[in-house]
Amino acid sequence: MKRNLRILAAALPLLLVACAPVVRMKGDTGLLNDQAKREQALAHADHWTLQGRLGVSDGKSGGTGSFSWTQNGDQYEFVLRGPAISGMNFRLSGGPDGALLEGLDGGPVHGSDAEVLMHKALGWDVPLRDLRAWVLGLRADSGPAELSFGTDRLPSLLQQDGWAVDYREWDATRKPPLPTKVYAGKPPYTVRLSIESWQFN
Repeated sequence: MKRNLRILAAALPLLLVACAPVVRMKGDTGLLNDQAKREQALAHADHWTLQGRLGVSDGKSGGTGSFSWTQNGDQYEFVLRGPAISGMNFRLSGGPDGALLEGLDGGPVHGSDAEVLMHKALGWDVPLRDLRAWVLGLRADSGPAELSFGTDRLPSLLQQDGWAVDYREWDATRKPPLPTKVYAGKPPYTVRLSIESWQFN
């Protein structure tokens, strides 16, 4: 009994932290100016590789897997290992001239648009164009965006194109800081990225 009480006492602070409400602030002039500087500093960051874990859900089913994402200008390669979306490994690559999806039972599939290709082949709506900006903690250029900030003065919630992008963690040791946990949701879809490494080329 005493041992159980000691475990509960040790776990209680962690439970309280997990249940603590997220403090968010609307963007004032200072916060928005800081964000504009971040976006300016990362405006031409289009050669990078990131690796981590990915989780997806459509409200009924979902899964997790490891992923790597390489961006070289307008060319990209996204490799997913695990049953997160298709139940198997797959590779999505392409650029302005079209997209190629490999790893499906029926063989490679080509398309002119990666988002349309993903929806047609897998039934998933993933905002790939916007996600390229969101994963850097930036507003995409696809339309109006609303930002809320955390106590660290970094973006905490970005709302754009009907999606809510929740920034759970940042690597503040980088200049400028970069997100390490990004949750994007648009009912019934959710996409969760846990980024383990960033590398700029």
